[in-house]
Amino acid sequence: MQIITAEDFYEEINNQKKNQQNEASLDKAVLEIIQTVREWKDQALIDYTAKFDGAVLDSLVVTEEEFKEAKAQIADHELKAIREARNRIREFHEAQKEKSWMLSQDKGIMLGQIVTPIERIGVYVPGGKAGYPSTVLMTVIPAQIAGSAEIIITTPPGKDGKVNPYVLVAADLLGITKVYKTGGAQAIAALAYGTKTIKKVDKIVGPGNAYVARAKKWVFGDVGIDMIAGPSEICVIADNQANASYVAADLLSQAEHDESASAICITINENLAKEIQTQVTTQTEKLDRKAIIEASLEDHGRIVVAQNLNEAIEIANLLAPEHLELIVENPLDILPLVKNAGAIFLGSYSPEPLGDYFAGPNHTLPTSGTARFASPLGVYDFIKRSSLISYPKAAFEGAADHIITLATTEGLTAHANSIQIRKEK
Repeated sequence: MQIITAEDFYEEINNQKKNQQNEASLDKAVLEIIQTVREWKDQALIDYTAKFDGAVLDSLVVTEEEFKEAKAQIADHELKAIREARNRIREFHEAQKEKSWMLSQDKGIMLGQIVTPIERIGVYVPGGKAGYPSTVLMTVIPAQIAGSAEIIITTPPGKDGKVNPYVLVAADLLGITKVYKTGGAQAIAALAYGTKTIKKVDKIVGPGNAYVARAKKWVFGDVGIDMIAGPSEICVIADNQANASYVAADLLSQAEHDESASAICITINENLAKEIQTQVTTQTEKLDRKAIIEASLEDHGRIVVAQNLNEAIEIANLLAPEHLELIVENPLDILPLVKNAGAIFLGSYSPEPLGDYFAGPNHTLPTSGTARFASPLGVYDFIKRSSLISYPKAAFEGAADHIITLATTEGLTAHANSIQIRKEK
């Protein structure tokens, strides 16, 4: 893992450019998949599952028997852990609930906001390199708290045509019975436009690979989406008291996601930087996903030496990382300086995996610098807000001339007429 100066890191950031050719090629493939699913529906999903996942399916539906088989494969301590995580995630998200409200003004005017849940939610749960029961918990629970009437899951099966048992157990614990065996861009197309088996949803949530992300971008507008997620990211700010082995372990926890994951450490101590570098190498040798980690760190891993904590935070705010760890002596002192981050972890004993699995806050977070304007997934992503306006006659008459003036100023005479016709009567 390369050690560089803050100045060199700024230059790297400024020189980063998207490969437009690869992006165009990806879009072409994704749009072809979307169009094929829209035309051939279930058959397209079955064909793509055979092509991309190596699974030959008779049906896209996860059966009741498959749910039972999944439960039988899970050890008691594993089930207990999933249940405990479910409880903590639910407790946190309950605090995010919004209520409808009304505001009474003079002359009998009533204004307000009506909060209603989004009816049909499609949850995408990735497969491929691993199974993600935590994604089920993090996406389904806030939708349930919001009051969404129907929640369905799509996830790619293994070559044996079976869905990851941990994913099914997590779904079962939440009362989700509709799980479908399809992944990739084709699953997003099915959720957005519907097939014979999979009904069209109102909003799609959940992370995925580059094909999933691009598909979500292309169907947005026809259906809502949570965000267009990029590769996983972590940024660790470490001062002189930081434990090098802790920092290295946390960097590796993100690098193992995939080859495109980003792991950045910003420290103010050059000797600590060298210790972290050594720890990264040592710990990587013992990890199962060594090849993925090494590829990730080679292209997207850096240890940056900053002059002071202020510069370190300045760099972090520029990155706007998905996960930001403050492994410093007094993290609360510098917390007010943090402006852009998806989730912030304070101190040596609040590592990123704590947030991924157990603490309660959502792990579906803005990536690729979008934490500058975006937020973690939450209950608020599964609701709609409708404005409410009620004016009695006397209040209307008091406002009429002002409205006519404003409408006339904008040249919208039909708007003005809508007011004038009531005023005259």
